[in-house]
Amino acid sequence: MELLNKLQWRYATKRFDKNRKLNSEQVNNLLQAANLAPSSFGLQPFAIVMVDDEKIKEKLSPAGFNQPQITEASHLFIFAVRTDLSDKDVDEFVERIVKTRDIVKEDIADYEKTMKSSINKRTPEQRFNWAARQAYISLGFLLSAAAMQDIDACPMEGFSNERFDEILGLKEKGFSSVAMAAAGYRSPDDAYQQNRKVRKSLDEFVIQP
Repeated sequence: MELLNKLQWRYATKRFDKNRKLNSEQVNNLLQAANLAPSSFGLQPFAIVMVDDEKIKEKLSPAGFNQPQITEASHLFIFAVRTDLSDKDVDEFVERIVKTRDIVKEDIADYEKTMKSSINKRTPEQRFNWAARQAYISLGFLLSAAAMQDIDACPMEGFSNERFDEILGLKEKGFSSVAMAAAGYRSPDDAYQQNRKVRKSLDEFVIQP
């Protein structure tokens, strides 16, 4: 299976070739894959901040503990979660459904009610954590899409969310960063590419009740 071969090939790239850049089609494919990922209700309570500007990468670097991926990778894809998720987000989603599927709003009134009830019964912290879990599913889709295109990538949580939010102006937009993926092409100097992948056997990994 080609996907499994590509996933065996990929690894969390630590050093990128700074001189090699992704083209616009590759970037669009990664974003489309992330956008097509499933999310609870289909609500997508998060967004992606795409960074390819070298000056912005340099500003982000100290907030990412100066990890080389931040400045060496071609692109950074930062997953940011809605911090003020509300009925308004559901209303916008419902309108999107009505327009896309050419139906009347009344046809999904029960669905709208269920979504709002599910959101409103959660505390702000619970809403944020729920939204973050949806973002991580999308991150996985982006990483898989990268592997399918022979693009190297590294998922990253090791950065100051507060500083990233400040530098990228996310707080004012109602978002907060939770994770990111650096993407580009591995450097020949990255020793990690020589390591064999270490995983549990399926007998250990899979629990059968």
